[in-house]
Amino acid sequence: SSSVMNISEHLSCPLGFGHYNAVDVCILETVVIVLLTFLIIAGNLTVIFVFHCAPLLHHYTTSYFIQTMAYADLFVGVSCLVPTLSLLHYPTGVHESLTCQVFGYIISVLKSVSMACLACISVDRYLAITKPLSYNQLVTPCRLRICITLIWIYSCLIFLPSFFGWGKPGYHGDIFEWCATSWLTNAYFTGFIVCLLYAPAAFVICFTYFHIFKICRQHTKEINDRRARFPSHEVDAAGDTGHSPDRRYAMVLFRITSVFYVLWLPYIIYFLLESSRVLENPALSFLTTWLAISNSFCNCVIYSLSNSVFRLGLRRLSETICSSC
Repeated sequence: SSSVMNISEHLSCPLGFGHYNAVDVCILETVVIVLLTFLIIAGNLTVIFVFHCAPLLHHYTTSYFIQTMAYADLFVGVSCLVPTLSLLHYPTGVHESLTCQVFGYIISVLKSVSMACLACISVDRYLAITKPLSYNQLVTPCRLRICITLIWIYSCLIFLPSFFGWGKPGYHGDIFEWCATSWLTNAYFTGFIVCLLYAPAAFVICFTYFHIFKICRQHTKEINDRRARFPSHEVDAAGDTGHSPDRRYAMVLFRITSVFYVLWLPYIIYFLLESSRVLENPALSFLTTWLAISNSFCNCVIYSLSNSVFRLGLRRLSETICSSC
């Protein structure tokens, strides 16, 4: 109990509403953050190992972006060890303000990488369905690597002004007291991030998936019309080998994208409201932040449940581990 009291003295407790329940709230925060940290690291390590053990997954060009997201989410989990160790009262050995700034910057950059990768995945699927004949010439491994490199560079640069005193990069639910009281958001910097990251990524994703499902619906209608006119096995075979695999894979990626924005939308809304000084609520700050960070684990669950090739690779990996044990 003395160590828990030390936690409540040295760390801010966003969900605390009074002196008597402050210790209980800090215990709840610690459990949430430690659990999320473990799940994020374990889940994304599993995804990375499965991709290395399942060669069929590499047939999709989007595997480059999926693996990049897995590495970014893994680093999110590793970064979360900082507040985890702090809540467990292990000294970081670094000044609190510097720790807070570096942690907020790293988390923001990593989630920016995930958001940009989701936008690139939607563009990739759009090209695969709209330009199937020239797709292999347009999307090459070299261009994909260049695109991923540019994503990392852009994500690192866009949040860099926060180190020069121009606002907060977007990390809320502050564990460190300095983050909560001394590092304030800035409406202009928030608008800058929204205009250069959140809004373009959301627009690209909405545009591409709208046209992807529109085209798939048209192809399905054409196939059904052909079957009605010419009920033969040739038409059935042609229809089954058409766009249905692309549509199924697009649906998997659409689910990942949808869950990402569902979990991040409360965070973005609160980010905008706090930057505009319209709303400041420590409980909402904590909940929206760690709800958004939980997306780093949700990607693993969605992909493992939705993709049959991934499930096959996961089964083979499990069998290999079990046989070696």
